[in-house]
Amino acid sequence: MSGAEAVSAGGWEAAEYRIEDLAHASGATVRTIRSYQDRGLLPTPERRGRANVYRGTHLARLRQIADLLDRCYTLASIKELLDAWDTGRGLEGVLGLVAEVHGPWTDERAARITRAELAEKFGGVADEQSVAEAVELGVLEPVPGHDDEFLVPSPQELAVAAELYAAGVPLTAISGQLRELRGQVEQIASRFLEFTTEHVFARYLGHRPPTDADAADAASMVRRLRPLAQQTVDAELARAMRLFATRHLDHHLAADGPGPSVPAVRGRGAVALPGATIEAVERLVGRDHVAEFVTAATEREVNKRALDTLASSTLQS
Repeated sequence: MSGAEAVSAGGWEAAEYRIEDLAHASGATVRTIRSYQDRGLLPTPERRGRANVYRGTHLARLRQIADLLDRCYTLASIKELLDAWDTGRGLEGVLGLVAEVHGPWTDERAARITRAELAEKFGGVADEQSVAEAVELGVLEPVPGHDDEFLVPSPQELAVAAELYAAGVPLTAISGQLRELRGQVEQIASRFLEFTTEHVFARYLGHRPPTDADAADAASMVRRLRPLAQQTVDAELARAMRLFATRHLDHHLAADGPGPSVPAVRGRGAVALPGATIEAVERLVGRDHVAEFVTAATEREVNKRALDTLASSTLQS
């Protein structure tokens, strides 16, 4: 009896397979199935005469193993998880935790781009060396069967690179900066994970594998804490950029010699402007109104940038 006939006659779990049929249905090889049996990953099949008979439960188990392998679990770890399932401790919560951790950590959606579109973004000429480096960094991913097309996991990251290139930053400098930045961000992520594991997740992971209930609670906690790392980094990066950008601005403005200072804008410190700038403003509005004019112009620029950012984020969403 074939697997399909058994399914129609007695339901999915009652389906019967010869090992060759099971290999075809699961995508595993006959050799792999026998190896899993030897390791205790698959239940022992029913023996009928000289043949082994497998059922739908064997097919389901093979699919579970394939899914966990895709998530980078070792066979030893998979054995522990499946043993827990077989002894009644449950696997549903653990698989839910695995799915939560391996799920998307950003709302950004991947996109596709052709080589022609990519060249247009970066000066109109295809740079194969830069493309290869972008693939190595994971900024671009080749699409199997489509040599002229790439998957873009983070369109925002590619857009930043295009803006920097348009501003005059060489592609080699952009990729070098990304490598350096990635190493620093990975350190932050590792430290945040250690921190949350020590103070939050340790109580859920006391068993190997964790119980079904603990795994489900841990998955729920991952959902709650997932955005916190990015929110913290965003806030701290904004603070640091404001701090260092102000210092750089003060340094470069002071290079022409100290000029009259403009009063604080919305609580920010005074900034010394070059003498030529002050003179131009004096000719325009008079000496008595220089500070008032520069303050108003600064506030107008700040407000404009805030509105531009808000409009851009609204259009992207």
